[in-house]
Amino acid sequence: MKVYLDNAATTPIASEVIEEIQPYLNNYFGNPSSTHAFGRKTKNAIEINRKKIADLIQAKNNEIIFTSGGTEADNMALRCAVFDLNVKRIITTKIEHHAVLHTAECLRDQQKVEVIFLATDHNGNPDLVQLESIVNDKVNTLVTLMHANNEIGTLLPIKKVANICAKHKHVYFHSDTVQTMGHYNFNLSETPIDFLTCSAHKLHGPKGVGFLYVNQKIILNPLITGGSQERKNRGGTENLYGIVGLGKAMEMAYENLASHQKHIQDLKSFMKKELEKIDQRISFNGETSPEKSLYTVLNVCFPADVCNSMLLFSLDIHGIAASGGSACSSGSNQGSHVLAELPHQDNCQSVRFSFSRFNTQEDVEFTIEKIRSIINHGIK
Repeated sequence: MKVYLDNAATTPIASEVIEEIQPYLNNYFGNPSSTHAFGRKTKNAIEINRKKIADLIQAKNNEIIFTSGGTEADNMALRCAVFDLNVKRIITTKIEHHAVLHTAECLRDQQKVEVIFLATDHNGNPDLVQLESIVNDKVNTLVTLMHANNEIGTLLPIKKVANICAKHKHVYFHSDTVQTMGHYNFNLSETPIDFLTCSAHKLHGPKGVGFLYVNQKIILNPLITGGSQERKNRGGTENLYGIVGLGKAMEMAYENLASHQKHIQDLKSFMKKELEKIDQRISFNGETSPEKSLYTVLNVCFPADVCNSMLLFSLDIHGIAASGGSACSSGSNQGSHVLAELPHQDNCQSVRFSFSRFNTQEDVEFTIEKIRSIINHGIK
């Protein structure tokens, strides 16, 4: 049996999404910038999906800029805020995705932008009292805080943060919503957010495509130059197949969002309960209450004397895919920068299990059975 529980890294593409893309692979190949019928056909497909996505998150069509994914979207938000909005200070945390952290550090080193890291508590929640005190200073500022942490699942009270930032004309708010887009409802007509990011492959869409939401009150220059595509916001021929797939994936996610949420939350809650039965010393990183935690992620802290660093390898041998941290760090020799900020990690082997609507109760029961066997009989 094969069990895939690494959906925070990437999700399997839905068969309906593949079906939606297929005609554009086979028949509709025109360049969207061409004015003839071949080009108009594909340009129309892009605009239909732009409107579809905008409607789903209560945004306007011109607020959606298609990108190559979440990393480019994060880069565009941060870099253009500095280059075009005269931002002199970035406020973030040390547990953001590296697409944000490394970009902020680069802007600090190359553009002399001040970078302030908010304190985070033992569950990864940023200190919002500290945030309120800092943004009172009259300095052009970008606050960038992810909606849900990709490793430990802690949810940001995004509306509260948005409202804190909106009190100040000199403060902009960006949130990396790569883990939550398609998993939570967004109403951007009512929530004062300046930038949001999305990556299609986190919601059963294709890899290599995403979008940046930019509030229409903000005027940016393109980060990528070389053409007038994306309404002069991003040069380069659009990823037609990806955009069509992203639109379909978003549509499917929101058509049955409530049932998806319940199904996945039930799986997560069941796994948490069964793990606690195996050994009472097993604990969980990040927030675990449903209202404060991303329902697709369960980060488990196994005591070192119960499971050693070979646990992931053993799970893999048994056909179970999970993660020790962010997939974007898996090729490095360094441990998770997120877990490094949490207490009590020295004698702990942490494993991230992340779920999708395609997972089943049988998947979780099989995984629990193998973990119990590993703990009782050692790594085999």
